[in-house]
Amino acid sequence: MPPQDDAVGGAGTPDENELDELRRRVAQLESSTGPAPQRRRHPLRSTGSVLLIVLASILSILAVTAVWARDEITDTDQFVATMGPLAHDPDVQQGISRRVTDVVVQQIDVPALVDQLSKAAAQPGVPPKVSQLIGTLSGPIGNGLRSLIGGAADRVVKSEAFAKVWTDAITTAHNAMVKALTGESGGAVQISGNQVTIDLAPVIDQVKKQLVDAGFAPAAHIPTVHTQFTVYASPKLQSLQLYLRLLQILGNWLPLVAVLVAAAGVYTAWNRRHALIGAALGIAAAMLVLGIALTVFRTYFLNQLPAGVSPGAAGSVYDALVHFLRQALRAVGVLAVLVALGAFFAGPSRPATTIRAACTTGIAGIRQVAEHAGFRAGPVEPFVRRWKRWIGIAILVGASIVFVFWSRPTGMVVFWFAVVVLALFAIREFLAPGPGLAGAGQRAAGPPPPRPSGPPGPGLGPQPGASG
Repeated sequence: MPPQDDAVGGAGTPDENELDELRRRVAQLESSTGPAPQRRRHPLRSTGSVLLIVLASILSILAVTAVWARDEITDTDQFVATMGPLAHDPDVQQGISRRVTDVVVQQIDVPALVDQLSKAAAQPGVPPKVSQLIGTLSGPIGNGLRSLIGGAADRVVKSEAFAKVWTDAITTAHNAMVKALTGESGGAVQISGNQVTIDLAPVIDQVKKQLVDAGFAPAAHIPTVHTQFTVYASPKLQSLQLYLRLLQILGNWLPLVAVLVAAAGVYTAWNRRHALIGAALGIAAAMLVLGIALTVFRTYFLNQLPAGVSPGAAGSVYDALVHFLRQALRAVGVLAVLVALGAFFAGPSRPATTIRAACTTGIAGIRQVAEHAGFRAGPVEPFVRRWKRWIGIAILVGASIVFVFWSRPTGMVVFWFAVVVLALFAIREFLAPGPGLAGAGQRAAGPPPPRPSGPPGPGLGPQPGASG
């Protein structure tokens, strides 16, 4: 019956004429636009992108090393922070104690003390056998005095007071090296010709005082000696000053050059997101290679030590020197891996979209629970939804600025930076939730069918809470 057909058509069946018109318009659009033209990939462009990324990875190794070397050579505070903890290292303490013992024994003149004891035993009233016995025991007495001095030296170098002596000594020595390489002099540090010397009198006086306080009275007889210790001597001192200025330039500009070369490699590539992932992984691999090289060189360094040098103390010194270099390469490596992961999860691949949608769905669920508990976003939600993209850009730019001005970030600092950034993005999503897994499924299935133009039937109209 015609009235029934009209009722059925009004209940949700689209008019045939409108469907034909819609099909005609779609066909017209397809015929007018046609398939998107495929860009022909030029092999030179891809090769250039790969070469730039490889060059950036190599430059990252040089940049990290140059910054570390510049700080260690020119920054006395950095050097003291590196070498200061060695005052508590057992191997270094043992080597210093042995060296101090040798110097004190030479200054005290143990054989002269034994001779004085023998003369005292030869005084009238002393049995002759005592004098003969003392002469026979001159060797054991000398060894006993050396053992006494060594014990006092051990107590000194293991005390907290020695840490100050050690810090003052390495501070003075490093200042001497900096002044030598920069052409400056003054105070205890003097530059004469091709030699850099330092007056050791303050160090000797402090060690003497520490020995006397430790209970070794003969150390009080050590005279005040103004000894000029040659820190460095080379006919190429002026050339080294030029190299230091070059190192300062490299330390300041090489990191920026490496970043610009990597950016050029990403910009040149056809798929820039893939190139960004490749550049980040290349830099991370370069940091791994640098870490392995430091470990291998440590073994080579210890094997080349001359006889009489403690391998334990030398290994401790090496580890202290490269401590901040290892921190820097770990920070850069972790940052590079995080950038690669961020570029991957921001892409259109199915795992990336699924994970993003799952996170959005979870945050939307938390939002629903909060709303049931009485939370209301108010006018904040439309504001965040309107400027959502720019808010995300502001988060990334702000985090980048803070990270650039962070003094010597470590791998853990980079990790917590990533945690804070993700937390800020989660707050943004909480204030303006996205479609979640349902929206991702709809995008994967294609665009929704056109809605009928007639009055909506049951279940076809807009539902409460649906977004337009």
